[in-house]
Amino acid sequence: MASTNTDPNSSRPTILQQYLVCLQSDPNTLRGLLRGVEKESLRVLPDGSLSLDPHPSALGSALTHESITTDFSEAQLELITGVHDSAAKCLQELVDVHRFVYTHMAGELLWPSSMPCVVGEDADIPVGQYGSSNIGMAKTVYRRGLGLRYGRLMQTISGIHYNFSLPDELWQTLGIQTSDEKTAAYFGLIRNFRRWSWLLIYLFGASPAVCRSFTRNMQHTLKSFDAGSQHLPFATSLRMGPLGYQSSAQSELHISYNSLDEYADSMVAALTQKYPAYSAHGIKKNGEYQQLNDCILQIENEFYGTIRPKRRTESGERPVAALRERGVEYVEVRCLDLNPFLPAGLDEAQMHFLDTFLLLCLLSNSPPDSMDEIQRVSANQLSMVEAGRDPATRLLDDSGRLVSPVDWGTQLIQSCADVAKLLDTNESASPYLDSCGVQQTKLDNPALTPSAQILEAMRTQDIPFFRFSMNQGLAHEAHFAQHPLSPNELAQCSEQVARSKRKQKEIEAADDCDFDTFLTEYLKIPGPPAAPV
Repeated sequence: MASTNTDPNSSRPTILQQYLVCLQSDPNTLRGLLRGVEKESLRVLPDGSLSLDPHPSALGSALTHESITTDFSEAQLELITGVHDSAAKCLQELVDVHRFVYTHMAGELLWPSSMPCVVGEDADIPVGQYGSSNIGMAKTVYRRGLGLRYGRLMQTISGIHYNFSLPDELWQTLGIQTSDEKTAAYFGLIRNFRRWSWLLIYLFGASPAVCRSFTRNMQHTLKSFDAGSQHLPFATSLRMGPLGYQSSAQSELHISYNSLDEYADSMVAALTQKYPAYSAHGIKKNGEYQQLNDCILQIENEFYGTIRPKRRTESGERPVAALRERGVEYVEVRCLDLNPFLPAGLDEAQMHFLDTFLLLCLLSNSPPDSMDEIQRVSANQLSMVEAGRDPATRLLDDSGRLVSPVDWGTQLIQSCADVAKLLDTNESASPYLDSCGVQQTKLDNPALTPSAQILEAMRTQDIPFFRFSMNQGLAHEAHFAQHPLSPNELAQCSEQVARSKRKQKEIEAADDCDFDTFLTEYLKIPGPPAAPV
């Protein structure tokens, strides 16, 4: 791995050590770490089947509500927090959004697992609807295209996205001043994250099993668990493997993270290069759009990755154009499963470790990536997904050596602990260092990982994956019923709903061209010509 310790043959400190010395001189700047959460969950009926009802009107407009929208399907809620300078505040907002949602579920449950269960035919899964505005119609057509390209079932897989950034004061303490320097540092973080994110899949993976209904039309290597479930005995996160976010078209891409220019050029190439299999579907059918275009990627969000560079966009602005213009603003972590044992899908300790891990990725030396390394990272991820808890599993480290995940992971957590000690200087206790200790126990004892605990619960209770998930969903429903919103909180949430509906109407009234014209303009990508894929 990229060195996070002093070279034994040199007295020169590593970049990590140099940065830690900088932070020790002004640890207060670490108070400003910023994070936010986006959590997807399916709405299901009391029998566990996917809800076919539209997005509840009582939850507001899925197009414009700041905290409650949908992801792929009308039945797939996405709950969004604002940006917070503490994990506790961020988690509390996520919990509060859940509390509001549960007041308007009308007998439905939120499915607590990442992998779906009782779903009908692919065509029966309802695609998200966002109203009659041009941008709303574009969101629906994009989802229609995802279903066409990958199948709607795959799109119902749910997860948690964790957004992370540094405040200006912290950048200054690190001696990083300009937007270009910050962007380069974020890309260094991303490269290290991709090298080491297998550890997060081991620690937080929570999808070792699936319903047979999910795999009924798929080729796979899963083993039978019981009459209703399939699994791999040492799997951690099947969501992150061949059954999840995988694409033959995207597997041919080489998206470079060595610089913003290389990233943007390689992304633009994928956004503009036609893909024959998608062209064969056609863009329109009987006058109705089936996909936004027939390129490898319809838009930037279609690219599946464990982490993304992000920048808030202006109205109608493409993400890649925003990045080129103003640089990276934050990163979005995308490899986290829902933890079905936790009512909100994650907890404060996990967030503390994510902050520590991401800061380690940013502060550590980060060599350029290469095609060989991209293949090594992919191989490591597959090994971790399918057999991460197997004592015989070996990974290829950053030097190409076969190593034990326990040994490599222990080195990484030890380095995280150095960062955590600094983060804890602003805390009354030691939540960051404690979170490192919790993760180390999972490395020492794989039975403590969420993936192992799920399989153990299914074994000891003699229940299939469906019944396990339903039981957890019912427990979460009871939990939130015991913690209702106050009348004042409920009134504030209701005003947010009303405001979102007004805003959607304003957007629809402001449209000044037809959808064909809008889409032509929207799909234009300003910037340098694309490099070859």
